[in-house]
Amino acid sequence: MSAVAAGEQLLGFDFGLSQIGVASGHSATGLVTPLEILTCRDGGPPWPAIHALIDEWQPARLLVGLPLNLDGSEAEITRLARRFGNRLHGRCGLPVSLVDERYSSRAAREQNRELDKPRRHDRIDDLAASQIVQSYLNSLPA
Repeated sequence: MSAVAAGEQLLGFDFGLSQIGVASGHSATGLVTPLEILTCRDGGPPWPAIHALIDEWQPARLLVGLPLNLDGSEAEITRLARRFGNRLHGRCGLPVSLVDERYSSRAAREQNRELDKPRRHDRIDDLAASQIVQSYLNSLPA
């Protein structure tokens, strides 16, 4: 993980083939907010929507969840998430950190159960993205 400047605005992505969850966070406040769920079309990420979020939030760093198997091994989706991170960096010129997301979906489902009005189980990608951002913040030195 690269050094983090004091007070960095972060934008986190829970990469998927059909949906990409997005959340924001801030390294100074520790505040994490789920933002939205983007729908992928034509087999690729919705780049105009991603660029619009980056323009709106002006993050200093982008985070991409790295979907590893429980034993830490990689799967095809891991390679695709790495590729997405590389493409984000190439298109936006911002630093991208990959964050182990092995338990983000489970944590997002638990968070969804705690909401006053739970969402459908297939619409929690933004909550998973918020778990990715929170995991990154938790890994920073105090």
